[in-house]
Amino acid sequence: MLSGRRLDLLDPTPMDIEIEDIAHGLAFVARWNGQTRGDFAYSVAEHSLLVEVIFARQEPAPPKWRLAALLHDAPEYVIGDMISPVKSAVGPSYGELDQRLSAAVHLRFGLPAMLPVAVKKAIKAADKISAWLEAVQIAGFSEGEADKLFGRPAPALLEGLEIRLRPPADVRADYVRRHEELLAACG
Repeated sequence: MLSGRRLDLLDPTPMDIEIEDIAHGLAFVARWNGQTRGDFAYSVAEHSLLVEVIFARQEPAPPKWRLAALLHDAPEYVIGDMISPVKSAVGPSYGELDQRLSAAVHLRFGLPAMLPVAVKKAIKAADKISAWLEAVQIAGFSEGEADKLFGRPAPALLEGLEIRLRPPADVRADYVRRHEELLAACG
């Protein structure tokens, strides 16, 4: 990693995880395989910031679960973002790798290795809403197409949300800053 840490993908430990490495990697990993409108790729870091906002809009949540929402795709800083059909084709080994990395990330930042089921479901719901918004705003889908794939989100959850594609360095800095704010709020 750029921090100098060595990360064993098969046996990751919390001490090998640094937020700067996560933010840097995610700021350069493109969602939608880079097939989005704009001058910059829509990064997993930007997506994660959006998911955290949507998660908080769904219902009040303590800072630790908002932190979990921000970190929901953290393993992708080393394994990349794959579309669901590719994940299925790779098989269960992808999911196992993702789970090991998620557990190490969670432990590193004071979260339980395995999130409570209700929290995980709420984050997944926010992730689907984000996917709908991304599909409509930057990936060329009609609202009807997005509705069929992701379900129609409640308008209140979308109010005022606009995806702006930004340079990776800006997104990386915002991701680190938001992480620090949430970590401080966790006490």
